[in-house]
Amino acid sequence: MHGSSGGTSGTAGFDFFGAGELPAPHLPVAEVAQIVRAQWRLEADLTPLGSQQDQNFLARAGGEPVGVVKITNPAFTSVELEAQELAAARIAAAAPELRIATTTTGAHGVPRSVVAATSEGPRSIRIIQFLDGGTLSGDGYLSPAVVRRLGELAGHTSLALADFDHPGLDRVLQWDPQVADRVVDFVARHHPDASRRRQVTDAAAAAWARLAAVASELPRQAVHLDLTDDNVVCAPDRGVRLPDGLIDFGDVTRSWAVAELAISISSVLHHAGAEPASVLPAIRAFHDLRPLSPDEVAAIWPLVVLRGAVLVVSGEHQVQLDGGGNAYAASGIEREWRIFEQATSVPTEVMTGVIAAQLGVELHARHDTRGADEARAVELGDGRSRPPLGRLVPDLDAAAIERLDVSVTGDAVDAGAWLDPRLDEDLARAATDGWADAAVLPWRTPRLTASRIHAAASPATVPTGIDAWFAEPQQLAAPGDGDVVAGADGRLVVALDAGLRLEFDGEVQDPPAPGTRVGAGDGLGIAASGARLRIRLLHAGAPPVPHLVRPEYADGWLALTVDPGPLLGLGWTEPAAASDAAAATSPAADAAALVARRDRSLAEVQEHYYDAPPRIERGWREHLVGTDGRVFLDMVNNVTPLGHGHPKLADAVSRQLRRLNTNSRFNYGAVVEFSERLASLAPDPLDTVFLVNSGSEAVDLALRVALAATGRRDVVGVLEAYHGWTYGSDAVSTSIADNPNALATRPDWVHAVDAPNPFRGVHRGADAARYAPEAAARIQGLAASGRPPAAFIAETFFGNAGGIPLPDGYLAEVYAAVRESGGLAIADEVQAGYGRLGHWFWGFEQQGVVPDVVAVAKAAGNGYPLGAVITSREIAARFRSQGYFFSSTGGSPASSVAGLAVLDAFRDERLQENAAEVGGHLRRRLEELATRHPLIGAVHGLGLYLGVEFVRDHATLEPATEETAAVCDRLLELGIVMQPTGDHQNVLKTKPPLCLDRASADFFVDTLDRVLTEGW
Repeated sequence: MHGSSGGTSGTAGFDFFGAGELPAPHLPVAEVAQIVRAQWRLEADLTPLGSQQDQNFLARAGGEPVGVVKITNPAFTSVELEAQELAAARIAAAAPELRIATTTTGAHGVPRSVVAATSEGPRSIRIIQFLDGGTLSGDGYLSPAVVRRLGELAGHTSLALADFDHPGLDRVLQWDPQVADRVVDFVARHHPDASRRRQVTDAAAAAWARLAAVASELPRQAVHLDLTDDNVVCAPDRGVRLPDGLIDFGDVTRSWAVAELAISISSVLHHAGAEPASVLPAIRAFHDLRPLSPDEVAAIWPLVVLRGAVLVVSGEHQVQLDGGGNAYAASGIEREWRIFEQATSVPTEVMTGVIAAQLGVELHARHDTRGADEARAVELGDGRSRPPLGRLVPDLDAAAIERLDVSVTGDAVDAGAWLDPRLDEDLARAATDGWADAAVLPWRTPRLTASRIHAAASPATVPTGIDAWFAEPQQLAAPGDGDVVAGADGRLVVALDAGLRLEFDGEVQDPPAPGTRVGAGDGLGIAASGARLRIRLLHAGAPPVPHLVRPEYADGWLALTVDPGPLLGLGWTEPAAASDAAAATSPAADAAALVARRDRSLAEVQEHYYDAPPRIERGWREHLVGTDGRVFLDMVNNVTPLGHGHPKLADAVSRQLRRLNTNSRFNYGAVVEFSERLASLAPDPLDTVFLVNSGSEAVDLALRVALAATGRRDVVGVLEAYHGWTYGSDAVSTSIADNPNALATRPDWVHAVDAPNPFRGVHRGADAARYAPEAAARIQGLAASGRPPAAFIAETFFGNAGGIPLPDGYLAEVYAAVRESGGLAIADEVQAGYGRLGHWFWGFEQQGVVPDVVAVAKAAGNGYPLGAVITSREIAARFRSQGYFFSSTGGSPASSVAGLAVLDAFRDERLQENAAEVGGHLRRRLEELATRHPLIGAVHGLGLYLGVEFVRDHATLEPATEETAAVCDRLLELGIVMQPTGDHQNVLKTKPPLCLDRASADFFVDTLDRVLTEGW
């Protein structure tokens, strides 16, 4: 490599290329302790810390950290050390919200640094302020929030040092990307692995060539140059660590400003689960603080690649220099190789396109992957005009082409058809066997048929070309002048003079030989009938482009392609400008735009899951599908016990909607049949049904029935309970997770008893037997005071707390007390009912009781608006005193048919039995997980009504609220939808569709194990 902008002439400070070898100091601990004692009058215990070229010790006095003793490599001058100290002070002044490790002053006038005589000669020694909280060192997972904060720290640092100048900045460091080409040339020969050495030098040469095109346009300024995971310090915030401090200013120099960001994001790449797309939050955060120019955007990924290359060769070199004695450098060898591997795992052109789309930055012509002639020929500037190309199949009528749709919203993928690997071919065959001369799958539209379930990473679903099938053999014609070139794996490739590359994957008979010159309309061979032919149209300078790419990188890959559809006569798809490419192609941007629209039209209180939720437009069984084709395992949706997209339910409701849908006051059969079947599932004397729209309305009506039947107004409930959002159901809800003001705003007719939680309630373990008599005594006390309650209401399984069974005999004793005082027992079965517990259809069966009134919803309609109240004929008759009652959609023909279809599915698909079998397996696996991960305090529940409770301390049971939220976010990244529950929001709400199978249960547990192992 040649042409570096760095050099040694006129350099006042350290010059890496002139210094030769740079071994780190290796002073004995005792000797350093003696120097500290003599110079700073400080008795300290010293613990070695890692450093590649210096020597560092953590100093403790009285067991408490008092600073970091740094022995600077003798190659660095005092002027350079002064620049480092002033740079740290500059950042501290400019960004007071950050903690900055500045050099401490010594006692009794001892200077900031000393030059001490040592066994290795004179050495500059300083004590630097210790910042607690620890760094991000290691290979643990870094969340998007942490990565974002790294970008913010880099942005603040860049802004603070923008106008900083000092003679000590005039130095040539091996870490300065301005001389990265020379460093690789100089050091790579020391790398012992020839294969790795070749990969590094080749990648560095290519990156340097791209960087050279913009180097002269990149702003230069003072930079920290080592703002990495090892050099940021975190402030622990209730279990979640976010960096807020900077240490180690030893590499401060003058370089390209964008290098600050590139070096920071490079350090992310070796962490668990990290890949190139993982750094985008940092780039976005940096850009928001300190906007990046188009040239800097084009420079980011070449700089990341060069950083990886320099780390690899320098690490190996340092280990050799230190004779294997530098454990810090040796431990980094594989870490640095992983950084390089990740940096080169996606072509630089692709990552540059992804970054540009993410930031809405339009790149200049000099950043284009094509040459200038190609760019002019294709005319994809602001005009975005269509390339001047002819037809690929001249005799094909575009009106006779069937455009296949296997996107998330396509009808052809209903009922799980997308899981059939033959679906694409079957659809094409049906079209070409019927009316169509050809069938085509379009460019750019994500294909659900390319996705898969139980995927921890997003599958490649976005096509960079089209797939075509022909009913009859078709003569292919060159759409323009060009040359036939050899393609890998027998592909037919034509380099068109228009600056494009036409590629075919599939059977093409009698193609022209490589090297053949073809003119527009000349034959390219015969496309076989009935066989898939993949067609891509790429910019001539593009690297090899896969036919399907992952959504996270689609913006970058698609920028290298052109829609081939017009070559078959299909409509031209205008490529999006870089400034709106994200909105046009990025699923994340599309999802964010939809959230923004939602926030403008829906009331703010109608929240949604996650800060940045994916856009979900399809479900199948226990799976949810995003618009990019990513499939998520749904572990929270107790609304849909049958699973999503149930064909029989959908058909039944659709059929009924075509016939009739009105309110339940008309006379039709479905409402009668559903009411009869629902009542038959309840024990005597529960034989009468009211139908409503939702669980909130069911609870509200149950309360009204009890008040009407008893003529009273007081109700007893339990703390930490959630029953709904209507006036009545909200009144008896005491969960502060759902309403932080719940306890202070209950009406005076609501009386709450302690939550019967044997794990973290006021009575735990065996003492939980005290909950029932205490609740009974409260009811008796109300009666004695002249306010006997109309009802006692409780969930029959403590769902809001995370699926905790009530203490044995609890409901029997409390129900007896309320009945003794003339009140009624209301069972809230909205969550626990309908077989979720596995061994019982109703939750109250687990307690061996029969309530007076039962509130039912959620599962009853599998997401269709349907709820019910079941009671006795006698109690229902007393409600007549309140006038008449009906619900417009509760019990409507469509709702009733939905209810019947659900009951049929429970019977035919053995969902209750599945809840017992798979739920038991899931619980056993979670309990085993708890033996290995101390964050798990307990596993609660039965069947598929489980809760995994996270605590910070097993003795105090301090809830791990923030950790739980972070775990849920990490699970989403890995393909699982999970949410917290409970008043402390520290329990995983494990209430999936009842069709959950063992493979899905295992995927959930294995993924949770990964999260708890790698971090969140």
